[in-house]
Order: sequence, then structure tokens, then C-alpha cells
Amino acid sequence: MRIEVVTLFPEFVAQAVRVGVLGRAIEAGRVAVNAATPREFATDVHRTVDDRPYGGGPGMVLKVEPARTAIRAAKARLPAGSRSIYLAADGERLTHALAREFAQLPGLMLLAGRYEGVDERLIESEIDASVSIGDYVLSGGELPALVLIDAVVRLLPGVLGDDESALQDSFAAGLLDWPHYTRPEVFEGRAVPEVLASGNHAAIRRWRTKQALGRTWLRRPELIEKLTLSPEEQRLLDEFKIERPKKD
Repeated sequence: MRIEVVTLFPEFVAQAVRVGVLGRAIEAGRVAVNAATPREFATDVHRTVDDRPYGGGPGMVLKVEPARTAIRAAKARLPAGSRSIYLAADGERLTHALAREFAQLPGLMLLAGRYEGVDERLIESEIDASVSIGDYVLSGGELPALVLIDAVVRLLPGVLGDDESALQDSFAAGLLDWPHYTRPEVFEGRAVPEVLASGNHAAIRRWRTKQALGRTWLRRPELIEKLTLSPEEQRLLDEFKIERPKKD
């Protein structure tokens, strides 16, 4: 997969993708990430990429010409069938399902905005879709672009080493993850749940499913409402509710 990021701070993106899962995926040749700036395509001596908004108001807006040239240059480096995404507060919310959809593509062009945003005509002519990572304000689209890249790349075959890891992540089945434990078996009086050390794989699977259902019901009930639970899953959730410690 190839990913092109158009940003005013390409060094920020270039540094961030060098570490962890992303860095290993790049080294292994499973993904290529390139970052370029519209400043390279500005035509004036000051390399101006922004201007005051029509209609007045605070802040600046990214100009059409240099950004469009940078986007088209990035698109030219992508394989056919790639998509162009603008990271924006009014975009579709990034979900695991959307990341999985993007992971099926051969490439992505990600536009990271700054200031008050970008000229709307740029979005109309060059962008396929807008994506948001949440209902809050950031200084620019670089962090959202990196979040999207990480969410997508870890779903590519072979990136995690064990593809089963991605299948068991939070949200992979529409649920939050179950609790995890490792050594020591007892820490400051708190013991690992007995079932996890039992060696009974069926019981472990049942416990994990129950905990994932219960944790999602407690912390993200709207996710449970979207699911059609199997009879077994409903029984497990009911058991979790009954077994849940009552608060005084």
C-alpha cells in the first residue's frame, strides 16, 4: 500500500511513521508513506500557501493553487483505485469498519489542513471523502492523518506478525476488548482470574466474550445497541449483569 500525505509539516509526519508498527511495516515494504508540502509549489518569493478568508473573520485559509498542485502530484504517485481523504472536523467519523475499508485500497492521499481550513473549491474538485477522528479541535490535520494511517496499516496482512491480533482488537467485532493479564499471577493481593490459568480453552473463550460484552455495555452502551447478539452472547451479557458487583 502507498500513502501520500499533503501537509505543511512533512517532517512531523516523516518522523512519526518511523517508529513502532508503522516503522516496521515500512521497513518490511508492506507500506510506503511519503509526505509533501504545498510550499514546494507556491509561486511567490515567500512561498505563500494561505490567505485571508473572503467575508472576513479570524485566521487564514489554505490557498487553492499550491495545495491543488501538491495534491495532484501526490495522486500521480499513487496506483489506480486510490482515494483522496481530507482530515476535517465535519467528516465521517473514523471507525474500525472504515479503517478496514481503507485497508482494502491500493493507496490513499491524505490532506492535512491547517489554520481555519482549506478553500472549499479544493475539496470539491480533489477530495473523495472527509474523515474526522472525533468531536474536538486540533491545531492541524497531521495527528488525525497519523491516527488514520496507524489504524489502516495495522490491518494490512503480515504487519502485526500474527494476523489474529487484528481480529481480536477492540472494535474488530463491534465490541471493546476484554481485560488482559500477565505475570505475576498475584500482584499486591490482586490475582489473575482463575479461569485464565485453567487451560480450559472453551471456558477461557466464554469468559473473554462475557467480559468484552460486559465492558462494552458498561462503557459504550451505544455499541451494544447496534449489535444483534446471538443467544449465547445475550446469555453471557445477562450473566455479566447478574455477577457484576453491586455498589453501596
